[in-house]
Amino acid sequence: MKLFTVDTGFFKLDGGAMFGVVPKSIWSKLNAPDENNMCTWAMRCLLADTGERRILIDTGIGSKQSDKFFGYYSLHGDASLEGSLAKLGYAPEDITDVLLTHLHFDHCGGAVKKKEDQLIPTFPNAKYHCNRAQWEWAVNPNPREKASFLSENILPLKEAGCLALFETGEEPIPGMGLIHVSGHTESMTLPYFHYKGTQIYYMADLIPSMAHVPIPYVMAYDVRPLQTMKEKASILQTVLEAKAYLFFEHDPLIEMCQLTRGEKGIMAHNSMKLADL
Repeated sequence: MKLFTVDTGFFKLDGGAMFGVVPKSIWSKLNAPDENNMCTWAMRCLLADTGERRILIDTGIGSKQSDKFFGYYSLHGDASLEGSLAKLGYAPEDITDVLLTHLHFDHCGGAVKKKEDQLIPTFPNAKYHCNRAQWEWAVNPNPREKASFLSENILPLKEAGCLALFETGEEPIPGMGLIHVSGHTESMTLPYFHYKGTQIYYMADLIPSMAHVPIPYVMAYDVRPLQTMKEKASILQTVLEAKAYLFFEHDPLIEMCQLTRGEKGIMAHNSMKLADL
């Protein structure tokens, strides 16, 4: 198996929302905000090539939304989903599977593209895998998350017949383990891979950046923040004991890190790029 980082660009979100109850005097030293209190975040996907399958984890925000919509999030950077895949030597037609960790727009927007005023799957030969409970949660959104679940990002997948829903406890793609967590949103899926003698855990929005490793550093976006803290504690312990790596979807600078135990509990250690492993 080969794993590759797939950069899809940067966007901005409110720093206070991203760090919840953590005071600005603390979090601003971890990710400096602009004059509007907005911080830069990556939208970093992962590609696993097993030889038989090319599995893409999440798809970034995409490019089909209006300029007004993108203006809210100050998209910047030169990277794009298809451009980054092309630099790695892959075309959209090469992707066999797409795992959507959850259906918030910055994680699944690139799953669908606009072509001649039609919305079609970006990866025409791929199955798009999503936890069934998350799908049902997204197509019947609660008021808190409604703005994050956009029908144009997800319903075209069902209409095209390429959506593959799975139940919690199932592992739909051989060679890829799954952990399901429901603090951030219902039944978010975190994949992990055995790779080069270690394990890589894709953290999605459970631990969006290295700055979010401490247990209380929980986003205000989470629907069940106390559950997030319990889920974080469990995964951090697992990763620490395995000497494995956390892979960060949203950290603007750091792709992944290991963990160590310090005076204040489990903490980040040995940050690096996936390509350097």
